[in-house]
Amino acid sequence: MAEIESNFLEAVKKIKEAEGKRNKKVNFDQTIDLIVNLKEFDVRKNSFNLVVQVPHKIKDKKVAGFFEKDNKLIDVVKKDDFGKYKEKKDIKKLIKNYDFFVANAKLMPAVATSFGRVLGPVGKMPSPQLGIISNEDDDAIKAVIDKINSSVKIIVKEPSIKVGVAKESLDNEEIVDNVVTVYKRILETLPKERDNIRNIKIKLTMGKPVDVELK
Repeated sequence: MAEIESNFLEAVKKIKEAEGKRNKKVNFDQTIDLIVNLKEFDVRKNSFNLVVQVPHKIKDKKVAGFFEKDNKLIDVVKKDDFGKYKEKKDIKKLIKNYDFFVANAKLMPAVATSFGRVLGPVGKMPSPQLGIISNEDDDAIKAVIDKINSSVKIIVKEPSIKVGVAKESLDNEEIVDNVVTVYKRILETLPKERDNIRNIKIKLTMGKPVDVELK
């Protein structure tokens, strides 16, 4: 096992050990967050938006589609109904119920016009990376949903990245697989790579952050 994987594994063991000693147990499957604190990083010049596929699914996300017709696999906002969302408050109410949106490629100009002003700023706009499909058949929709459920979206707008990368219920090695996959993708995207990283931590939803040793 490479050194970085070994260091992440030690940190995972520490947060799980600390959780085992908690007096008050939580009754849900906690998320494991990766925290990457940056240095010498100008967010105005270097902000970035990543979608990273991880080896082990984190959770089933709530997905809706902007399509021409209804579909049995996901909730749909049909093109004929776009006019119902003229008010910003109505769009906000809609998007609050979903983690991701997908769209038929040929509807994207209309989606951008009707919903972009709200979806864009919160990072939920369908994109070529994750969410735009060329047709509405079940196979294409299922494929994009599967991809979404095994993806991590990272939007960097400040010099500290915090992203959920795994669930506590996964095996330690599976957690490390996910953490390392996301970490390496962040690392290669930073302009100075390792020199842009101040420190790394991981934590459970209800737990305290634990440092990951970097050399």
